Amino acid sequence: MLFMGIDIGTSSVKLTVLDNQYPKPLVTVQYPDTENAIISLQDGWAEQSPDMWWEQVQQVIVKANATGLYHSADISAIGISYQMHGLVMINDKGDCLRNSIIWCDSRAVSIGQQAFEAIGPQHCLQHLLNSPGNFTAAKLAWVQQNEPELFQQIHQIMLPGDFIAYRLTGTATTTSAALSEGIFWDFSKEEVSKDIFNYFGWEESILPPIQPVFSEHGTLLKLVAEKLGLTPGIPVTYKAGDQQNNAWSLQVLSPGEVAATAGTSGVIYAVTDQLAYDKLSRVNTFAHVNHIAQDKRLGVLLCINGVGILNNWVKRVAGNSLSYDEMNAQAALVPVGSDGLSLLPFGNGAERMLENKMVQAHLHQINFNKHTAAHLFRAAQEGIAFAFRYGLDILRENQLHPSVIRAGKANMFLSKLFIQSFVNATQTPVELYDTDGSAGAARGACRGLIPDGMGLAAAEPLQRIEPDGDADKLEEAYQQWHNHLQQQLLHF
Repeated sequence: MLFMGIDIGTSSVKLTVLDNQYPKPLVTVQYPDTENAIISLQDGWAEQSPDMWWEQVQQVIVKANATGLYHSADISAIGISYQMHGLVMINDKGDCLRNSIIWCDSRAVSIGQQAFEAIGPQHCLQHLLNSPGNFTAAKLAWVQQNEPELFQQIHQIMLPGDFIAYRLTGTATTTSAALSEGIFWDFSKEEVSKDIFNYFGWEESILPPIQPVFSEHGTLLKLVAEKLGLTPGIPVTYKAGDQQNNAWSLQVLSPGEVAATAGTSGVIYAVTDQLAYDKLSRVNTFAHVNHIAQDKRLGVLLCINGVGILNNWVKRVAGNSLSYDEMNAQAALVPVGSDGLSLLPFGNGAERMLENKMVQAHLHQINFNKHTAAHLFRAAQEGIAFAFRYGLDILRENQLHPSVIRAGKANMFLSKLFIQSFVNATQTPVELYDTDGSAGAARGACRGLIPDGMGLAAAEPLQRIEPDGDADKLEEAYQQWHNHLQQQLLHF
């Protein structure tokens, strides 16, 4: 049996087809080849078109089918992974009412903070496990306050993956995991949060029906199937936010297990069976893919907004047409610590781990007679690794102490320099696996169709990277970086 996994990322859409009889993907493709833009009409805003995602999903399916490496009629089910926290609004005809306000948009910070104070900080943390902060619920409230005519036309709201499944099947569903990432879910009662809906004056009817993550979320429409060369009636059997899905793809499912990603944003995601929360909401807790009321599985998520997007920015402004591999090779010639050059990678919206402050990115201690583009390449990767260390220390404050972190060999984890910097900065070994978001979504589709199966479990790790002899030097550089960050935080 063949399973198709679709990963709707910020930069592009990826697709993988897996055969449940073989561990390796039959095909993995991406569309488009260039990175999608983020629409930023005002400082701190970030939007993308849901219709663009849908068009790219169609294009990537056609592209995969055209490889001839599998028979598209043999696809048995589809799984979807998607960028978390985005707000999609449709009218009663199923049309999108506006661009999606996506995960790194900062416009709703004050609205979420006001809700946090009004509902009660302790009550919010005990029930929602988070502040409403800058998540999907607060973004919907922003539309309510600033675009009331559009708000009145809302038939349903969705997360990005819900929307793509709706376009494929004509059926709208969501999950408790999706609602938890939007801060719509009450964990103490295991139901939609009445506190949030009463405070903002919303009707629960704007939410689609709630289904388990691994279940049928509609079947492929005949017209869509014919257009895409697939079989009408095959089900969508899995939907999960990209970080829950990454953890699933790495088989990070039990308390104490930890996953990481380093795509457009960077994340460390630790699984626990406790209703855990950070008092300052610097890290956030959501329902994991295998969470049920009787057997709790929560993912505590640390997010850094500017990871791959920073590396891409450095490539565009200083890479001089170099490839990422060529940039990495040049950076590897620079000493550990980048000869004192220090970069804060916080230029992509309000950072949750910095209490939703807009710190922005900063370069410190530039020496015109010493520092080159290669120093900038290395300082960027080390700065990202230092941001992970800073966030991991917050997780440690919350009694989460990973002994090893699992990651797919993709995005920034393709860079040997970054991996070693990450391991040395965090003083935590990393195990690399041959998987990514679209492969995880295909595995999820398998589990959703065959509940008693293993869901095409991830293979053994490709390699394990331990701290090396440069860890002490990097620790000195981290302390310098940390001091620069503290100086910037004094401005807020």
